[in-house]
Amino acid sequence: MAAGPEFPGLDRDLTVYLPPSYGRTDRHYPVLYMQDGQNLFDAETSFAGSWRVDLAMNRAAARGAEGIVVGIPNAGEGRIAEYSPFDTPEGGAARGRHYVIHMAETVKPLVDARYRTMPQRETTGVVGSSMGGLISLFAFFARPDVFGVLGAMSPSLWVAERAIFGLLEPMPCQPGRIYLDVGRREGEETLEDTRRLRDLLEAKGYDPGQQLRYVEDRTGQHEEAAWSRRFRSALTFLLPTPE
Repeated sequence: MAAGPEFPGLDRDLTVYLPPSYGRTDRHYPVLYMQDGQNLFDAETSFAGSWRVDLAMNRAAARGAEGIVVGIPNAGEGRIAEYSPFDTPEGGAARGRHYVIHMAETVKPLVDARYRTMPQRETTGVVGSSMGGLISLFAFFARPDVFGVLGAMSPSLWVAERAIFGLLEPMPCQPGRIYLDVGRREGEETLEDTRRLRDLLEAKGYDPGQQLRYVEDRTGQHEEAAWSRRFRSALTFLLPTPE
């Protein structure tokens, strides 16, 4: 994936999952763009355990819900800056806005040109956990022309003194589907922040159950194993319902 001169440091390989029927049909498929690509498929490349997204997608396919997954690797030591829309003491100058532009205007067109995708916003999702959940949340609202499906798993809402709330509050309700979750063992502040976001989304007009699915994992901690487990069930909401 070539970054281009306006986005230095974003040149990196993508990992693409294709559904079981891809090679047997001429169908087009919805796409999920997922953050922290190193952690999605292979335990050897992960820094904290693999989600085994391929197995989760295969299970969903067996139920008739198929899709393409594009895993975008994180920036390593620059991960916080790249996944934050706001300057922070931890990550320095924010690169999140540039990252979202790159994802929407470079990565997605590349994938749409190379694979049989359903390119409409209604069938284009952005998914991530922790800091990846924060930038996915930002991408959904910043680029509603591109992303109509969101999976925000344990998003890092604390960043920059919770600046994401001030950013989202005046934004209009963008049609789409939002999956939001948190583990109850992630700490009281994290739980309160996520509930606050849920309430904000409902106040904007997202209908619980139809447009918004909110999950609290009773035993969940802030870790890849919990997100992997919840991702399997989240797919029933993130992927279009088979006709």
